[in-house]
Amino acid sequence: MVQHILLGDLGALGLVLGLTGPLLAPVLRPRMARVVRPLAHPALALPLWMVNLYGWHLSALYQASLEHPVVHALMHAGFVGLGIAMWMPLFGPLPTPRWFTDWVMLLYVFVVRLAGALLANFFIWTQSAVYPDYAEGQRLWAIEPLADQGLAGGILMIEGSVVTLGALLWLFLRAAQRQEDTQQLLDFAADHDIELSPERAARAVHAGRADALRARLADPERQ
Repeated sequence: MVQHILLGDLGALGLVLGLTGPLLAPVLRPRMARVVRPLAHPALALPLWMVNLYGWHLSALYQASLEHPVVHALMHAGFVGLGIAMWMPLFGPLPTPRWFTDWVMLLYVFVVRLAGALLANFFIWTQSAVYPDYAEGQRLWAIEPLADQGLAGGILMIEGSVVTLGALLWLFLRAAQRQEDTQQLLDFAADHDIELSPERAARAVHAGRADALRARLADPERQ
């Protein structure tokens, strides 16, 4: 469980936080990348991530990953790749749909954490060993299968709670900063007798182009 959390959750989040527009630009130019880019759309990224998360924890698929290295590699690739896609709408540099507002982002984070919490509670409270191969743990490490599963669920629950609090705090601070930046643009336009709607100012701030809009407003020829 710790390995999968590091790969599919914290590792994927760290990769997304390290991405910038200029860094992604060369990667997104090839034709294949334009096909993959829609995977970062929040309406597609979240359900795919959830299907991947629950699918690989089904007993048959998980057992197959323990027995076949290729399947194991595919599982890890899915955790990392779809983990990146899931975090991208929240923290990545790619543009998001207009409907993906701060309130929708809060709901998005809630659904992500609810999915993890449900899986964690299943492992904590289930009364049967889900993965037969881990029954060996009782002989090798003196830990019973149910205790092993409960520990895995507890780790998932704690990690999810910490990440959720961090994400919610970040979203709150970003929303406050966006409101301040939007108001500064509106005040700048009012001071220079320039017509600027709150919607246009908010779109520029949301897209990270507040400075570009300010420069355009300051240059009469570019308005």
